[in-house]
Amino acid sequence: MITRIPDETAEFSYRVKVGHVSANPVQVHVEADERERVGLASLWEVEAVNRLAADLQIARWKKDGVRIKGHVSGEIVQACVVTLEPVVSTIEQDIDQIFVPEGSKLARIVLDGAGEMVLDPDGPDLPEPFVGDTVDAGALIAEFAALGIDPYPKKPGVQFSGHIENEVEEEKKPSPFAVLKDWKKDQ
Repeated sequence: MITRIPDETAEFSYRVKVGHVSANPVQVHVEADERERVGLASLWEVEAVNRLAADLQIARWKKDGVRIKGHVSGEIVQACVVTLEPVVSTIEQDIDQIFVPEGSKLARIVLDGAGEMVLDPDGPDLPEPFVGDTVDAGALIAEFAALGIDPYPKKPGVQFSGHIENEVEEEKKPSPFAVLKDWKKDQ
């Protein structure tokens, strides 16, 4: 059984006691309340978070680790980068993260023979270490949701107008030494 441990100091928290996680995946639905949505809007610097929810599978991974898989969905309100009018955007992100205790051999970074770090960009993410006996699934949800936020939201059909690119030659400033090029001739 997985129990929620409240954390009033975090924007969005759903702490899971690692000792309560079994090898059989447990289905969990997590949804942000009003206080949490206001905190997330401030954290993400958006006008509002209308909804943030996640459906997760939480299970034991190897001996001491925890694997959290699932899907995050949400709806936020941002200012249009062109008109500054509110734009409603949706967030859809998949989660697949493994947590291991701090100091675990499973979280070590793989090095090749020359001491270089070996990373596979298409491979799985490295396990995240956790301290103590809890993992914060809420912080994980907020992190993955933030990855789905459009950094340049634009109202449909709106375009930048009246913007004219300068010619490269116009942007080039004269060299401070240009006045010295004729100096020797004058002497």
